[in-house]
Amino acid sequence: MTVPVDHAVGQGVTEALRVRVRRGDAVAEYVVPRRANQTVLDVVTEIQRDQDPTLAYRFACRVGMCGSCGMTVNGRPRWTCRTRVAAVAPDGMLSLEPLRNLPVVKDLAVDMEPFFEKWRRAHGYFEPGENPPDDFATVEPDSPARQEVDAGIECINCGVCYAACDVVTWNPDYLGPAALNRAWTLVNDVRDQDRDGRLAAVAGDAGCHSCHSHMSCTEHCPKGLSPTFSIAGLKRETGKAALRRFWRRG
Repeated sequence: MTVPVDHAVGQGVTEALRVRVRRGDAVAEYVVPRRANQTVLDVVTEIQRDQDPTLAYRFACRVGMCGSCGMTVNGRPRWTCRTRVAAVAPDGMLSLEPLRNLPVVKDLAVDMEPFFEKWRRAHGYFEPGENPPDDFATVEPDSPARQEVDAGIECINCGVCYAACDVVTWNPDYLGPAALNRAWTLVNDVRDQDRDGRLAAVAGDAGCHSCHSHMSCTEHCPKGLSPTFSIAGLKRETGKAALRRFWRRG
């Protein structure tokens, strides 16, 4: 079903942008004036404010800090606040859908609860232990463990990598690149007291070894991070842990 919306192009504007928005089982079409330096989030906001106040979407900071404005733009998951229309719609056609691999709340807004539940399943939280030290532990910036996770700690859990992941699409139980990236940063944190438990959590059938290294997460990450690298690190460490258990039994 297509819901056409006739919207006049503003005076003095010579070009129009045709926008198709997935709204449940229907597709709504809008016409929006093209403007200099226009972002995809600008387009969605203009539609919601000037044409269709029932359109649902999510955003907060508008400057690439929170990651809440993720959508599928012309088939590719992106932050809409940092995506210029000129870069993705040179032909004047824009297709918007909610992020894949997540339940849709309404229109372009998705439910992130399954994403964060997998974060918890991967033990993506710091564990200080039963008797944490009285003072803060020192983590030298040039230490090997700190350098291993230098990029991974910049993840803001926007869900773009999760939406891009083919393995999540095939296997909904798969923990996903963001949760595994977080687990990798904590495995290398000398202050954390749950290393063995975390490695066990990510070593199962839905864990790091299910990754096929397609690198879709790395390709689509808006921050230029490489969850594939982090997952490879977990594969090495879970393998070493398995060998240690084997030799102890022997």
